Amino acid sequence: MSATSQSVTVLAPARSDPGGVRYPTLVWRRFRRNGPAMTALGFIVAMFAVSWLSPVIANNRPLVMRWQGRLVFPALAQLTPIRFVVRYRELDTVDFEALRYDRTTGAVMPLVPYSPLATSLEERLAPPSPRHLLGTDELGRDVLARMIHGAGISLKVGFVSIAIAVVLGMSVGALAGYYGGWIDVLLSRVIEVVICFPLLFLILAVIAFLPPSIYTIMVVIGLTRWTDIARYTRAEFIRLREREFTEAARALGVSDRRIILRHLLPNSLAPVLVTATFGVASAILIEAALSFLGLGVQPPTPSWGGILASFRQQNFAWWLTLFPGLAIFATVTSYNLLGEGLRDASDPRLIHPDRR
Repeated sequence: MSATSQSVTVLAPARSDPGGVRYPTLVWRRFRRNGPAMTALGFIVAMFAVSWLSPVIANNRPLVMRWQGRLVFPALAQLTPIRFVVRYRELDTVDFEALRYDRTTGAVMPLVPYSPLATSLEERLAPPSPRHLLGTDELGRDVLARMIHGAGISLKVGFVSIAIAVVLGMSVGALAGYYGGWIDVLLSRVIEVVICFPLLFLILAVIAFLPPSIYTIMVVIGLTRWTDIARYTRAEFIRLREREFTEAARALGVSDRRIILRHLLPNSLAPVLVTATFGVASAILIEAALSFLGLGVQPPTPSWGGILASFRQQNFAWWLTLFPGLAIFATVTSYNLLGEGLRDASDPRLIHPDRR
């Protein structure tokens, strides 16, 4: 029992510094010192807020909110989509300019008073102006409203697809790295076969046999992006399965499932999370490319790639390619900076310089 207790204490320095600070706290402290990574994190949080508030930010009709004859704070309608707190009604009129200055109606104007699906042929291909901040497309739809709703589509595709890839990749990598032998050989050959196929052509081949939709894109990207995560997880499990705390768990009679889920998996999450962060950026870029080719999110559902695709017929409308391109560039760059920050912050050689 003394040998067991001695081997268990070996894990303590790996999870805390000599002062007793926990490893996640050390990672967060190092991450906060990375200015570009913190800026990228703030941009990503803002993107989540915009996508969550998109039903309120881009509403085609103003709200009139009253409670027992008194006007409720108008800011509530712009800060939260929870409308069941008060009784409300929507005005059928679209005379926004008259309502904007009419205080007696109690109208609450949305930040972007246009629907992403509402068309107006009189204002088609209008350049950026105070009325339409980012202009309109070939059907007169407001580009800013479509980009706000497209942000939710891109984030949803990125996170759901990478969640599928993480679950599949970590399961395959954990089994191959922990058990080894013929299981490792078989699963490693499966990983190598999937890697041999060009990713974009494999996605196009699968989509050709399935109806194009956002859910198809999520599943296809998730089923083709798991190989890198599986390789990292396998390498971490091979490194950790011979460590002292793993031997101590086996000596205590702990089952393989508990060793994998309770001891090895938490200690191998750092490289997996970094890879998943880069994978989100890659998934957003793939979704934009598929939508640009007409194989992704189908119209009239707004997406950044779909807005870029409309520029091919109207190549003079520079705003149709500038603003969606900048949104894709900023989002992909932010996730890459976030992944680099996590990689540097979780490097144990930087956290514990004496272990180099």
